[in-house]
Amino acid sequence: MTVLVYAEHDNKELKNATLSAVTAAAQISDDIHVLVAGFNAQNVADAASQVSGVSKVLLADNVAFTNQLAENVAPLVKDLSGEYSHIIAPATTTGKNFLPRVAALLDVSMISDIVAVISTNTFDRPIYAGNAIQTVQTSEDKIILSVRTTAFDAAAATGGNASIENVSLGGDAGKSVFIKEELAKSDRPELTSADVVVSGGRALASGENFSKYIEPLADKLGAAVGASRAAVDAGFVPNDMQVGQTGKIVAPNLYIAAGISGAIQHLAGMKDSKVIVAINNDPDAPIAQVADYFLEADIFTALPELTAKL
Repeated sequence: MTVLVYAEHDNKELKNATLSAVTAAAQISDDIHVLVAGFNAQNVADAASQVSGVSKVLLADNVAFTNQLAENVAPLVKDLSGEYSHIIAPATTTGKNFLPRVAALLDVSMISDIVAVISTNTFDRPIYAGNAIQTVQTSEDKIILSVRTTAFDAAAATGGNASIENVSLGGDAGKSVFIKEELAKSDRPELTSADVVVSGGRALASGENFSKYIEPLADKLGAAVGASRAAVDAGFVPNDMQVGQTGKIVAPNLYIAAGISGAIQHLAGMKDSKVIVAINNDPDAPIAQVADYFLEADIFTALPELTAKL
């Protein structure tokens, strides 16, 4: 039983999401291959070969995979799928884009967003915005999985010594063209990979208050800044800062929620955080049910005081 893990990368470095996917794969089999599809991505393949638990790295280096367009990647994975019992990818934008296409090309079902491996064909996944966990057992000969990376610890990035094999399959399917991407620029850590996240809610009342109260605290902690959907919908902050079911899923070591009541959609995006601190003047706010520490206070008083004391 051999598992194929699709590597998340930017042609320069291997992303932590891949390390979490390898951890999930290791609970299925001890024979793990990693596919690096990219262009001029030798450094990524070298990094993947050092990941603990990986036995082989497949490098598909082709200009067609520069931006990992799903229309090009899916046929490649399908062509490589023959010897693998499981195909796994992180449940990121890239994984969610190409993996269902692979399942369709192979005419099998797909199990998305798994949070636990029960056995080689049985997995847990969240439903109802994370309020329930569904256990799914499949009888497919080939099992396609996407992994919620926040549910699995990252595999060790060093200690491995896997072989690297070049593959010449795949190419440009001619169905899509990459135009451009616009990345938000920030000196703070990226939201989904930050060790500390400070999030604000609708109670902040304005974007100026995010700058005045949330950002100084985040800067003191070296933290990323997040927000609830209500704050995003109100126009206080850009939507790439949204944490929740329809935003980004985070699981930092420390999550501070200021002025966030804790709707189930928000909790679904952050409740796996190691330590949750909530600051709210309503002791009955739903977020109190998941918080490790709950400070009943006015955020406009508590946040400056907390920032000053750090």
